[in-house]
Amino acid sequence: MGYRAEELFEEPNALARHYSRFRVQDRILLTGHSHQAWPDYAREGQLAAWDDAARLTDDKWAAAFAQAERVERGFAERLGDGESLRRGDSSYALASCVHDLLVRFLSALPLRGRPKLVTTDGEFHSLRRQLTRLEEEGVEIVRVRSEEPDGIAEALAEAVCDRTAAVLASSVLFQSGRIVPGLGHACAASRRCGAEFVVDAYHQVNVVPFDIHSEGLTEAHVVGGGYKYCQLGEGNCFLRVPAGRKPRPVITGWFAEFERLEKAPRGGVAYGVGAAAYGGATYDPTSQYRASRVFDFLDDEGLTPTFLRQVSQHQVRLLARCFDQIDLDPETVRRPQHDLTSQGGFLVLTAPKAAELTQQLRQREVWVDSRGDALRLGPAPYLSDRQIRDAIGQLGELARTL
Repeated sequence: MGYRAEELFEEPNALARHYSRFRVQDRILLTGHSHQAWPDYAREGQLAAWDDAARLTDDKWAAAFAQAERVERGFAERLGDGESLRRGDSSYALASCVHDLLVRFLSALPLRGRPKLVTTDGEFHSLRRQLTRLEEEGVEIVRVRSEEPDGIAEALAEAVCDRTAAVLASSVLFQSGRIVPGLGHACAASRRCGAEFVVDAYHQVNVVPFDIHSEGLTEAHVVGGGYKYCQLGEGNCFLRVPAGRKPRPVITGWFAEFERLEKAPRGGVAYGVGAAAYGGATYDPTSQYRASRVFDFLDDEGLTPTFLRQVSQHQVRLLARCFDQIDLDPETVRRPQHDLTSQGGFLVLTAPKAAELTQQLRQREVWVDSRGDALRLGPAPYLSDRQIRDAIGQLGELARTL
């Protein structure tokens, strides 16, 4: 099935019926950049995980691993990497959160010989906090400025040297929602120096089309997850590993040698090939059952990244246009001015009382979030234009009372 974009702008939104349990027609969920509603099909996955566990008991893992393979394929296809995965030119590790994967990745780096990591000052907390802690232990951390996304890639490339173990940067900044162009240039510079390159694509996957090969990122590691724009819920994150890597992470679980468990060497630590080396240990596969069903739903409904980008851009532009029309005092709430084609899946407003506005909007069943003075409004494909206009109207009423 496929939709015309206009069907999702009308009232009622043609897609909203698939999200009945999240009540997307009864409240305005502008937290699509943080946690999108799950389609009702996700519940089928939850129940299937229970049924398989009850039916198969300890033999459930073959069924669970099949779900994991479907999830890996779903992520790869949304990175333009599906064919590479099928050929074995890339591989994917899954975990419950990006932080778990980043820790394993960092523990595989040759930090004794290359004690330098390059990043930006605009990374999400999971990476920001971990790198700051490593810095306290003597690892050199170089942070390039992120206020102007157009300059990030060049600054990263210039900061790399033969002491650099890895460069880690987002493709869309979580604070501002701005797209970072030219990361392929920074990746190439990193590889010339023998450093790994890591892209955090969490705020790009399934909302801004992303083809890692045309972007010059074939040699990049990529991390991300499904909590946001993929609608998979918690517990579904990935690390894409390019071909030819033979990592030996210090932080390692027994699943990392699962493929050769019966032949594990005595007195040594064996690893699987590629992403398998980043395996953890026994986990709850329920989230992957859910994710598998949701990826099937997205495919069946024709919700491709290209189509979803069209919908998202319409919604972000509508939010901006409606906000400009209510003409608020810029000292209370203002909209940073830049080309919205460089914006990811959410709009950011600047408001000194952003947290207070967030709480008051929530009381009116308008769900947004804030980071400091950044008020973040993230639409999703199940919202109608009327809901977006109503949300901005509510924001205007509240802002004028502050």
